[in-house]
Amino acid sequence: EEIRNALEKFRKDGKFVISYSDFILTQECYYLSTAADKIYINPGSMVDFKGLSSEVMFYKKALEKIGIEVQVIRHGKFKGAVEPFILDKLSEENKAQIKDYAGSIWNHVIEDISQSRGISAEQLNKLADNLDGNIASKALEAKLVDGLMFRDALIDTLKSLSGISEDKDLNLVPMTKYRNVPDPNRTISAKNRIAVIYASGTIVMGKGTDNNIGGNYYADVIRKQRRDTSVKAIVLRVNSPGGNAIASDIMWRELELAAKEKPVVVSMGNYAASGGYFISAPATKIYANPTTISGSIGVFGLIPNAGKLLEQKLGLSTEIVNTNKNSDFPSIYRSMNVYEKEIMQLSIEKVYSDFVSKVASGRKMTTESVDNIGQGRVWSGTSSKKVGLVDEIGGLESAIKGAADLAGIDKYSVRELPVIEDPYTRILTQLGGEMRMNFLRKELGESVKFYNMIQEIKELSGIQARLPYFIEIH
Repeated sequence: EEIRNALEKFRKDGKFVISYSDFILTQECYYLSTAADKIYINPGSMVDFKGLSSEVMFYKKALEKIGIEVQVIRHGKFKGAVEPFILDKLSEENKAQIKDYAGSIWNHVIEDISQSRGISAEQLNKLADNLDGNIASKALEAKLVDGLMFRDALIDTLKSLSGISEDKDLNLVPMTKYRNVPDPNRTISAKNRIAVIYASGTIVMGKGTDNNIGGNYYADVIRKQRRDTSVKAIVLRVNSPGGNAIASDIMWRELELAAKEKPVVVSMGNYAASGGYFISAPATKIYANPTTISGSIGVFGLIPNAGKLLEQKLGLSTEIVNTNKNSDFPSIYRSMNVYEKEIMQLSIEKVYSDFVSKVASGRKMTTESVDNIGQGRVWSGTSSKKVGLVDEIGGLESAIKGAADLAGIDKYSVRELPVIEDPYTRILTQLGGEMRMNFLRKELGESVKFYNMIQEIKELSGIQARLPYFIEIH
């Protein structure tokens, strides 16, 4: 959506935008393409235009078959992250919220496409229902695209639009070069800086990796920017479904301290939900896109019991000697007793109460109003603004400009964090992970899905503030 907005701005400056696809024009890419003056596709291509879908896989029966019991404690009637482990289908509350936020996102997408393509919302929904974009000629007839052509014809079209004769070469600039064109407001020599911190992935304890958000590591990054007097504002770009509650709290504390000294602006990407919203709460101002998934103010705890798997399926037994009544808690070898369940529930209630209180403080709302829109409920960016969870609808660029305004600066440089490690080290790390998964697939075969399932349960163990699942435009 942010790229789409940038393309529309580019067009408003009097420049033309042409979209072309050699293969399948996915729904996400089609939405992006509708910002163009013209959309062309290969005659053998198609437009994958069909509406949104949110698919939830349920593990309950599979886990029962292999002898794993998942013990769940939660707060929030909409906290659906645990449902795949304890139910065979969606609860009515969960189904209702999926329909609400998916519908809100789809309505926004349809509205944008309708405005750009001059096709009514009713007709667009009919085209999606009938999958008319799946055949190139039908997509053209329905005005989803403007023409069918091969790449050589596209080049000729671009030459004509650029005023270049057919016998001359077209100068094509790759994205890698184009993106390096400096913003006039962002001068490298500027003394004032805005720190843009990218927080993407699940929130975990410790340093984390390239694919997640290490709570301790990010807290240190935020602390350094708070103490740096040349940094006049902090923009936190959040693209996270949440994660570990304690790690989220560690980051929240540093952001709260930073907001007392300088403007802290949050820019929400695709997701800023549950723990992702928790860390956003102390911000001076919050920006979100209409299609952002936000909210999910709720908490759950999950402890697996693999005793049956180990003893009855694998023939392994354990004997535990404790000094105290609950010394082995939590244990994956047995079910929780009544007292342990009570303790877990109290812990969950405490974390949820703290979550609500911190959101209320950051958003200048009452705890009652936060609880009413909380309970684990998920909201779209548009709905989040209506209920007071975000301040403005806009992308990262809007957030950076907003931070500059709050800091009272016109000229500034942007410091992007965290600093990316050298490419050689990153490639080795990625290759290591791929080799490990290839080995597991070879050794475990079809059973690798059970390994992945257990790994997911392991990751979810303990108290979590996490979005239940993802929704994609595809």
